[in-house]
Amino acid sequence: MAASLSCSAEQLASLFGPNTTNAAAAAEYICGQFSTVSNKFVDTAYAVDSTYLLFSAYLVFSMQLGFAMLCAGSVRAKNTMNIMLTNVLDAAAGGLFYYLFGFAFAFGAPSNGFIGRHFFGLKEMPSSSFDYSYFLYQWAFAIAAAGITSGSIAERTQFVAYLIYSSFLTGFVYPVVSHWFWSADGWASAGNTGNLLFGSGVIDFAGSGVVHMVGGIAGLYGALIEGPRIGRFDHSGRAIALRGHSASLVVLGTFLLWFGWYGFNPGSFAKILSPYTSGNYYGQWSAVGRTAVTTTLAGCTAALTTLFGKRIISGHWNVTDVCNGLLGGFAAITAGCSVVEPWAAVICGFVAALVLIGFNRLAEKVKFDDPLEAAQLHGGCGAWGVIFTALFATEKYVNEVYPGKPGRPYGLFMGGGGRLLGAHIIQILVIIGWVSATMGPLFYALHKLNLLRISEDDEMAGMDMTRHGGFAYVYEDDAHKNGLQMRRIEPSPGPNPI
Repeated sequence: MAASLSCSAEQLASLFGPNTTNAAAAAEYICGQFSTVSNKFVDTAYAVDSTYLLFSAYLVFSMQLGFAMLCAGSVRAKNTMNIMLTNVLDAAAGGLFYYLFGFAFAFGAPSNGFIGRHFFGLKEMPSSSFDYSYFLYQWAFAIAAAGITSGSIAERTQFVAYLIYSSFLTGFVYPVVSHWFWSADGWASAGNTGNLLFGSGVIDFAGSGVVHMVGGIAGLYGALIEGPRIGRFDHSGRAIALRGHSASLVVLGTFLLWFGWYGFNPGSFAKILSPYTSGNYYGQWSAVGRTAVTTTLAGCTAALTTLFGKRIISGHWNVTDVCNGLLGGFAAITAGCSVVEPWAAVICGFVAALVLIGFNRLAEKVKFDDPLEAAQLHGGCGAWGVIFTALFATEKYVNEVYPGKPGRPYGLFMGGGGRLLGAHIIQILVIIGWVSATMGPLFYALHKLNLLRISEDDEMAGMDMTRHGGFAYVYEDDAHKNGLQMRRIEPSPGPNPI
């Protein structure tokens, strides 16, 4: 836009002719007005992109409310206040530590390929590279990773352990991973056009690996080191369902997360006012819309696949299982949402549901207890999303979303060869290794210092009463007040209705 409004006073003055009084002054004035208009368009472009990014940040932050409702509904009523408080503190502690250290470790350029080293405490911001809106957006991502982990260790973890792991995860562990794959200096970043891993870099657009795998694997170590909740497995090793107390809260949280995912995935473009061909209806705004569509289709397909899959396995139409399946589809499509066709997103969601069901069955076999299935959902489906992107990324979309390096490798099944798949396998391995080397020892140290798990008495009574001064719900049950005993009505025998 600015180039089309460029103006040269010398060239314009010659058009007035030799007899025109003050031709040079008139030409300079006219060109000055063109420059003013051009600058206004540039200012407007910055404002539009900044507003878009801020709105996306607000959407991603709204996912914290979704996490809180999902977690609250998935635990027993006696631990509701505890899990809600941990969600609040994930955001609060994460905000402070990401401000002091995390953003600098993640995006502090110029830096080496391993870790950033500028912008501590947002010093030297805003800059030509980043404005405050970008920090806010990335902070919302960081606390999402911490929120994932809190679900895995719910109902049995000391409060101080939440504070320690959340601060460490958002201030150091997660930022280093995001630097590797999202910073222009990262050793495996698709934006590091001067040194691309296998000629492609890793295409993890919104974080199936960076966010979901990091949070899921951290939760895996926390839950493994703590062990299962009391009563989760009987003496013979058979799994006993410890159902959450509110399916309504689970559904509410799921819809809030669905809503927030439209900031999580489409918002990862960071800007919207970028034409691919000037004057054409097709531009980055189209890619933003396509990303929202692929996100939607993956989640919907995963939800329906889980619905019928669990119906075959258990004989029930279970709403909480469907909600988890939906979220598994979202976690999987997050990596490739911007570079795949909508039809491929359907495949992504279908396989994500099978991955989640399979990992949940495996968790029961090995006596692994995760109240929200967070490790299976975010870790397992996130890893599938990384692989999916390497298989189905299209050449056209890869070159549009990641310009500056023609001839990039793209999806194996789309004719792009295996180099992108090789880069993505490396991503999965290094994330597993990094989180294992950082969060594993942290949880083990907390365990050895008796700072990780609550006592057996506290767990049986519920942390709301023993650690937080009372239950989240204050009510009187009229049936118990009048001395009546309510009993469960079993369904009458007969054919199982569909």
